Amino acid sequence: MKVENTQVQMRKGILEFCILEIISRGEVYASDMLEELTAAKMIVVEGTLYPLLTRLKNAQLLEYNWVESTSGPPRKYYRLTDTGKEFLEQLRQTWSELVDSTEFIIRNKKAQ
Repeated sequence: MKVENTQVQMRKGILEFCILEIISRGEVYASDMLEELTAAKMIVVEGTLYPLLTRLKNAQLLEYNWVESTSGPPRKYYRLTDTGKEFLEQLRQTWSELVDSTEFIIRNKKAQ
């Protein structure tokens, strides 16, 4: 078993959470999301982001609007819906619990 496979699965497991966190700051363009996710080593290919955005939109967690661009075609800017804000709050709670649980297990080194 390769550690890289597990690392990829761990990143995939929290990618939606990270995307929602980025969008929670205000309207954001997909390429800006991609840039931040790439810098954070959470995502490496553009083809991963757009299907997730579509799925989150279909789940009514986010919406978008088109904004005209002076340097090209209109841009799609994403924002959270009220449902998305509530969903994100639940994910934040779950994340906090998971971090606490994981830290507990890591620190709990009993003598064998």
